[in-house]
Amino acid sequence: MDLQPDLSAPRTGPDTHIGVILRVAFFVATVFVSLRLLVLLFYGVFGPVVAGTVGLCATGLIANLLSMRIFDRRQFTDIGMQGGRASLVNLALGFALGAGAAAVMLVAPLVAGSAHLVAQPDVPFSWGTLLFYLFALAAAATGEEMIFRGYAFQLLIDKIGPFATVLPVAVIFGLTHSSNPHATRLGMLNTVLWGVLLGIAFLRSRDLWMPIGLHFGWNMVLPLFGVNLSGLTIEVTRYQYRWGLVPVLSGGDYGPEGGLLATIFIVGLFFAIWKAPVRPQRAAIARNLNE
Repeated sequence: MDLQPDLSAPRTGPDTHIGVILRVAFFVATVFVSLRLLVLLFYGVFGPVVAGTVGLCATGLIANLLSMRIFDRRQFTDIGMQGGRASLVNLALGFALGAGAAAVMLVAPLVAGSAHLVAQPDVPFSWGTLLFYLFALAAAATGEEMIFRGYAFQLLIDKIGPFATVLPVAVIFGLTHSSNPHATRLGMLNTVLWGVLLGIAFLRSRDLWMPIGLHFGWNMVLPLFGVNLSGLTIEVTRYQYRWGLVPVLSGGDYGPEGGLLATIFIVGLFFAIWKAPVRPQRAAIARNLNE
């Protein structure tokens, strides 16, 4: 256990409850204002896909940069976006787990005959469109992680502890998806579980790279198989996934995340992340994780 004070760390401002509330409130307010302004701007110029993905990423950047510079004089990388081999390993590990779980979840019913792929020759396809959507999904995953597991999340972990932070933030994460098309109670529960899972991924890696990889890997695979992603239809291939399972298992129109099959795989990911060979880094904001 490292008992020596980190004298080189930037000042983090007052440790009073009022100071913490002020910083978290500023972060949340910046997210709300930036998201609305950027989505409106990007929607008018680039359309809804860029507005909902790149706008989300830009919002995360702005909220974290402003909060850290105004209150703590910290660098952006202090939220767990540092470079290096450990970061690359954690990103790749998270991506492999997220993409692998999603792929197995969708391949297994195909092999068992409980689902099949239906060709859609009338759906346009191009490699440029596919790459664009992959970039957009990566931007959205990065933006959501910067917002939900970034500065405010890590500050709360440092001040009130991980257990008092991860679940409430996960609930908020789930509620933000409640307005998605075809949202269901089971879908919201699975999204809350995902929020807890991503929080635990941060606790294990002490950076944002593993949660980003996990988030993007899962989100990338679902549209490639032709299923809805959190209620959203993203057509990037000429195939549509057709289930032979009841909606409570498959998720119905919301997509796999609204079904019990996804619940099983999400729970499995908890164990996978806990046992994975993660490269824990030194947290700059949630400093109590270093002890």
